[in-house]
Amino acid sequence: MPKHIEKEDFKEATITRSTFAGATIRFSDLTGAKLRGVDVGGLDIDSHDLFFGSLIVNGVDVVPYVEAELNRLFPGRELQKAETPEGLREGWSAVQAAWAETVTQTPPELVDAHVTDEWSLSQTLRHLVLATDTWLRGAIQGIEQPFHPFGQIFTGAERMGFDMSIFVAEPPSYDQILAVRAERQQLVTDFLATATPELLAEERNDPWGGPASDWHPTVGDCVRVILEEEWAHLRYIRRDLALLTAP
Repeated sequence: MPKHIEKEDFKEATITRSTFAGATIRFSDLTGAKLRGVDVGGLDIDSHDLFFGSLIVNGVDVVPYVEAELNRLFPGRELQKAETPEGLREGWSAVQAAWAETVTQTPPELVDAHVTDEWSLSQTLRHLVLATDTWLRGAIQGIEQPFHPFGQIFTGAERMGFDMSIFVAEPPSYDQILAVRAERQQLVTDFLATATPELLAEERNDPWGGPASDWHPTVGDCVRVILEEEWAHLRYIRRDLALLTAP
């Protein structure tokens, strides 16, 4: 049986002559970690926040190359960093068109299928409902309890003290998920239709950290987080669907 190690602190540790072959490291901090003289054939790294930092391989920062290739594979993804209302509207249209293609082309028997430890398509769409609720309804619009019961919260939220009673215990049907997802997509479309540079520059509270947080995102920042969530989870689900349909 595979070992399960949780909440071990290896900060500043030096690990030598050890094997991590086939290991899976999830939700862990590898910031500033140094790997020297290591065998990395088949090493698979997936970081949602990769473009905020650097990843040095043999002395070369590969982040710009990774970002350029992802933008090539997902046309319109580069607009997740847009600063203008027009750019954000265009970016939102691009990612929604890409999502529509994936949802339409996914066979019904695969909407609840998933790769080990990853979300299915239906769960991913529920998470994007939550992302919209968090950053639009919560952060931007200031709704006190912004979450739809169908939302899919991130792993570990319960241990952080989040009130899980907000969400349904039994998964909704796929048609119900699609209906709520469409409603949330329309909310973003309607918001961006009238967004101005002045509105995008206004500050809001961090929806997860509250007023005491050191970070006070602008409205534009909140919209960009929504776009980042949309593109990242589209990449994840297309990756997993490809694995599920591979011969």
